[in-house]
Amino acid sequence: MVNNEKIIAMREGGKILGNLLKDLKYYVKPGMTGKEVDAWVREEIVKRGAGVAYDMLDDDFPGAICISVNDELVHGAPKDEPFEEGDKVSFDLDIYYKGYFTDSAFTMLVGEKGSPAIKKMISVTESSMWEGIEQVKPGTKIGDIGSAVEKVLRKGHLGVIENYVGHGIGKTMHEAPEVPNYGKKGHGYELKEGDTICIEPMSCLGKPANYVDKDDNWTVKMKDGSIGCHCEHTVLVTKDGYEVLTLPD
Repeated sequence: MVNNEKIIAMREGGKILGNLLKDLKYYVKPGMTGKEVDAWVREEIVKRGAGVAYDMLDDDFPGAICISVNDELVHGAPKDEPFEEGDKVSFDLDIYYKGYFTDSAFTMLVGEKGSPAIKKMISVTESSMWEGIEQVKPGTKIGDIGSAVEKVLRKGHLGVIENYVGHGIGKTMHEAPEVPNYGKKGHGYELKEGDTICIEPMSCLGKPANYVDKDDNWTVKMKDGSIGCHCEHTVLVTKDGYEVLTLPD
């Protein structure tokens, strides 16, 4: 049975999140630190009438947003080091609104300059996310999404991260089903109208092996020091397709 209360709340929360991340892209400049950006994000979440989702984790995360720089892939703890021109930075943000969570992420280059290889990686990874989203409708299997994402990433000659995946979302931040960025068509959970899932490809320029930095026990880094990439949207399964809930106005 479709939960209309959930859909309305997540649609409203997703719009808040999408607009906040849109503004964040223009806010970030060389010389800023991760902690400065984190403080701005925290203030903006509250100002826009939402809750700081990362404050609700059982394990304390040291920030309101994940900020992953260069060889950091995901779950980056905000730091004091300033961003430099051309740095790759991934921002991953959950917010809480009217009892429900929404989740979105994007990767950008700081400033006006940047490596063509990194620019291409970001473009290909975003394309893989949209290819995965395009599969969504009632009856779609999770493997259909993963297969579509993986095909684009591999065609773009990127490393495919397999040990971190997308997920269902709603009353809690992470729910079933898992939504891998790889898979076989026709396999896995079958989507139904009213489901809400996060599709979030992660890629890298080198080999996909990664580890959690022991300095903060949060930040995931690439073992070979290559650049990591992450993008994400929260998606609602509609009667005949999908609705991306975390797009800005």
